[in-house]
Amino acid sequence: MTREEVDRTLTRLGAERDAVEASLLALQDHPGRRLLEGAELNGRTRDRWVQAEPGLGLLWSMFDTYSEALAAARAVRSRRARPGQAELYELTELLRGRGVTVSAGKLPQGGHTVTGITGSARMSEQVSLTELVDRMNGWYGRIIEIASAADAVWSALPARIDLLTAELGRVRALARSVGVHPGEHPAGDALEEMTKELAALRGEVVTDPLAFWTAHPAAGGSETSRGTVPGSVDTGRYDRAARTVDDLRLELEDLLRLRDDADERLEGVGETLARADATLAEARRARGEVLAKIASTEVPAVPGPASAMRERLAQADQLRRHGQWHRLGPLLDTLEGAAQRELERARESLTAVTAPLAIRAELRGRLDAYKAMAARRGVAEDPELIERYDQARRMLWSAPCDLRAAEYAVQRYQQALRPPGNGFDGDLNGGGGSPVDGRPYRG
Repeated sequence: MTREEVDRTLTRLGAERDAVEASLLALQDHPGRRLLEGAELNGRTRDRWVQAEPGLGLLWSMFDTYSEALAAARAVRSRRARPGQAELYELTELLRGRGVTVSAGKLPQGGHTVTGITGSARMSEQVSLTELVDRMNGWYGRIIEIASAADAVWSALPARIDLLTAELGRVRALARSVGVHPGEHPAGDALEEMTKELAALRGEVVTDPLAFWTAHPAAGGSETSRGTVPGSVDTGRYDRAARTVDDLRLELEDLLRLRDDADERLEGVGETLARADATLAEARRARGEVLAKIASTEVPAVPGPASAMRERLAQADQLRRHGQWHRLGPLLDTLEGAAQRELERARESLTAVTAPLAIRAELRGRLDAYKAMAARRGVAEDPELIERYDQARRMLWSAPCDLRAAEYAVQRYQQALRPPGNGFDGDLNGGGGSPVDGRPYRG
């Protein structure tokens, strides 16, 4: 080596020594490394840390060896301002030669990983200063990778798990307030399982953080050398637990709203059933009137009140009084739908029963309209019209009323209003001349 090459090499190696020292000091104080040293580890983290932990002491030992070798080279260089051939030869051997003795087999050739380590069985070997720096960088990268990954996991998950555990405690209190307990409701069982899951998850995160770390490929190892390890914390298990707790909270809040609204909703079901009963009572009264006032008519039977609904409503009220909200919810939903259907059924029954009375009312209205038409045309006193009007009116205002005969009489009165050959007044025909039941009248 020339004098200029020696000086440049000494400057470069000195800068490398300073950088290595700074990295070692930072590693010494790294929170991940300090936590790893005091933690009870399991699984993947324990296996990797057992292999990597001795490297910290070895790093300082190699650094001391490196510093001593560099100091010896500087001492030779400082003998003369312009070293002779003997000094240059000696400096070449010190700076480029393999004259540094270190423990052998401490790092695999060609890189550093946190998985299996293999090495030479020799007790020591001779390396150059450049090779020694490479070995220190390799050990440093191996240790910082584990320490940084563990620190990232410990920084990300335990605090979040603790917050979720506290939220789970509030959800459990909410569950107790609405009568949800393990063994009695699926949500109670789910809360019990989630309590165990979060406790187990936190224990695994604390003792085996690398199980929750996903490493990403690093380009040329440069990221690890600077102390930033590429990778990400796997929060999938925590995220699933958080979603489960949130779903349980929403379910229990629904029960809480049910507790607040139960009285009003039960009252609403009772009122709907009361309206249905009143409508059925009206249908039964109307059926008696139809049977008494309308002749030759088939009147459908009126169903009885929904006694079973009353029993289920009483059961729902018992659940409300005992705070069994998780059982009351489905029952109350069913009762509300059933009560509404019962009211619709009662209204349909009333409509079907009163249909003959509606037809009679329609015929009365048509007859009055035709009479008003006759008066406007000045033919109201016509004997034939009077006779036909009186016949139709007697039929419609007498009991029992034969609807088919009454309709035929109304049609006869309407037809008498028509001049021969004129088709007017079709709008007063009530949709045509067919009898009310569609059968021809032969009376």
